[in-house]
Amino acid sequence: MTDEPSLPTRCGFVAVLGAPNAGKSTLMNALAGAKLSIVSPKAQTTRFRVMGILMHDVAIGDHTERAQILMVDTPGIFAPKRRLDRAMVQAAWTGAEDSDLTVLLVDAKAGLNDRVREIVATLAQTKRRCWMVLNKTDLVAGPLLLPLIETISSLADFAEVFMVSARTGDGLPQLLDALAAAIPPGPYLYPEDDLTDLPDRLLAAEIVREQIFLQTHEEVPYAAHVETESFAERPDGSVRIDATIYVSRPSHKAILIGEGGARIRSIGQKARLVLGGLLERPVHLFLNVKERAGWDEKGAHLRALGLDDPG
Repeated sequence: MTDEPSLPTRCGFVAVLGAPNAGKSTLMNALAGAKLSIVSPKAQTTRFRVMGILMHDVAIGDHTERAQILMVDTPGIFAPKRRLDRAMVQAAWTGAEDSDLTVLLVDAKAGLNDRVREIVATLAQTKRRCWMVLNKTDLVAGPLLLPLIETISSLADFAEVFMVSARTGDGLPQLLDALAAAIPPGPYLYPEDDLTDLPDRLLAAEIVREQIFLQTHEEVPYAAHVETESFAERPDGSVRIDATIYVSRPSHKAILIGEGGARIRSIGQKARLVLGGLLERPVHLFLNVKERAGWDEKGAHLRALGLDDPG
């Protein structure tokens, strides 16, 4: 019995750019079929580049090829104020520069606001291959979509335009086929069964931070930073994770801990369940909260997030 011949392969990087809250992380998670990047209703949730590794078979002419799409979810592009903000925006544009294809994700409901207009203007100057994907089309009346596409397309040269809803899945199969066909032929850069290049230690910190976004309000999530202090494999196959949450003010520390420690217990319990599913093993998660004013202006903390320090 002989093995079936292997399919020709493709591999390439696709950077997803957009304004905060356009749905970049939701799109990548939906295409991957797994949680790779944290999601919350609040803008600026993603702080650094997260790469999802998508495997997809696609018809090319009269034959089938297998593509490894290396999709990079970048931080939302906004007007930076802090050192952390500058590092996030820099990470987004660096992701685009290093990619084979740039995808501009536009929130159809928000439309062509000032932030989207600025991003489109910068893309127009780069002359890089760029697609536009209109997201959240389920929230906008159909007759309004084509005029929006025409207006944005008049500002930059988009090779392709797609209309999708990352939330409902509408249009995603067509987009995935197109992305697989657009990346160049070549060998895989990562094992086929990998989902992301995110280290487990950083993944653990991000899942804790996601729960901070989901369970607290106002300014607390933006003033919090999570670092995994230890990630230890145990003889029974489980893992012990110790993480520290850094906040800028005593009031934020009090909110995160909650009355009698109720809030931090809830954050830990829900993060532990998510991590157990992602790591496919039991997780013992221990959280500590420390006050450290100005952490978002310190280069060491930016480097711990995987960001380049903009100075």
